[in-house]
Amino acid sequence: MEALLEKLKRTPPFKFLYKVPGLINLYHLVMAFLAALWYGFPSRKLTVIGVTGTKGKTSTCDLIAQILEGAGHRVGLITTVRCKIGNAEFTNRTKQTMPGRFELQRMLRDMAESGSDYAIVETSSEGILQHRHRFISYQVAVFTNLSPEHIERHGSFEKYREAKRKLFEEAGRRAHSIGVYNLDDAEVPHFLAPEAPELKVSYGYAVKQKIPSSRFRVSRQFQIARVKLGKKETEFKMEGEIFRMPLLGEFNVYNAGAAICVALSQGIPLGEIRQAVGRAVPPPGRLEIINRGQSFTVIVDYAHEPMSLEAAYKAARLFRPRRLICLLGSQGGGRDRWKRGAMGEVAARYCDEIVLASEDPYDEDPLEILKDIEKGVLRVDRRKKLHKIPDRREAIEYAISLAKPQDAVLFTGKGGEVWMCVSGGRKVPWNERGVVEGILEKLVKKERAQN
Repeated sequence: MEALLEKLKRTPPFKFLYKVPGLINLYHLVMAFLAALWYGFPSRKLTVIGVTGTKGKTSTCDLIAQILEGAGHRVGLITTVRCKIGNAEFTNRTKQTMPGRFELQRMLRDMAESGSDYAIVETSSEGILQHRHRFISYQVAVFTNLSPEHIERHGSFEKYREAKRKLFEEAGRRAHSIGVYNLDDAEVPHFLAPEAPELKVSYGYAVKQKIPSSRFRVSRQFQIARVKLGKKETEFKMEGEIFRMPLLGEFNVYNAGAAICVALSQGIPLGEIRQAVGRAVPPPGRLEIINRGQSFTVIVDYAHEPMSLEAAYKAARLFRPRRLICLLGSQGGGRDRWKRGAMGEVAARYCDEIVLASEDPYDEDPLEILKDIEKGVLRVDRRKKLHKIPDRREAIEYAISLAKPQDAVLFTGKGGEVWMCVSGGRKVPWNERGVVEGILEKLVKKERAQN
């Protein structure tokens, strides 16, 4: 069905109607209703949890799923990285966080038929813009954080924020709706303002804010305290319990805070939650440590905007490397041009040596994208060691060749993605972890042969 609609959009008169804002908005809404109707409104048979925000959505969804499964529930999952229906788990190969309306409703139908209790849906602003979230019976809505992204698509940061807030409007239609909020985020007041959608029960969590606080219209507020960030585990205290988890970095403390609040809202005992968090596994390509016997640390992460990039670099610094070498790029095709220089600035502040490489250039000249990032690097440090290598495989090999014992090399931008988008609308198969592992294995084999 989605494939047919894509073809129709390119044929007259549909391709002209598609450019009229009012009509296209109505089109998306009608198609969302028809998709739900076609599959019998399947979300009504599930407890649907939606997670939105700029960063941390995928990891938070994944952690919620692991906690619920640890408590004996059957869970369906739809995220940027992977999907799960019944016992079947598969990689999301669409390069879309939320599938198209008919595909999304079909997946929810299949989850219900497979006996799932829960459906966890990573809910993107792009999906919300096209009404993919409509006619889904969200019972729980989670806000992780907000920073500028997809500004060209939405028109302004304010419109981007408003799109995120619409998840809570949809959840607010339910009689027993639950909201979960990161109270440390600067944008959270917009989600809790008097004119904002009010959910029946709300949970808030914070590391830096002193809570409970009357500033927030939140039913239950949880302080996350005694945070200890290590290179092997993270420890924190919440609701009187000490949590230890193998997920690294402060950003994962926030992801865990959101997941714990969701689990508590579903009546899962705190002890069971603590056990599940203690055995948590990160999604593919989310601060993923790769060890093939090399003498330095290698990490693959999806970070692709300034806020998440800084969080990834801070996490890499937990390993106390002699030097931090990074490889990064940025999307082409006119997407979020503003962030290129900002990402260069972040890299210059945290990294000792920088390699710039293609990420998803689309029809844009890859070298021009790298020059935009370079401008940000030079604004911070004109003497920073910087290398521009558009070919990503070649750039990865070069970044690894720079590493010495006790260094750390961090590859960002692709994470667990399976495609690289290049000119002519082509998608080239890509496996960042596989490429990195292959190069490391050759390096280690060569070093052992020499010794």
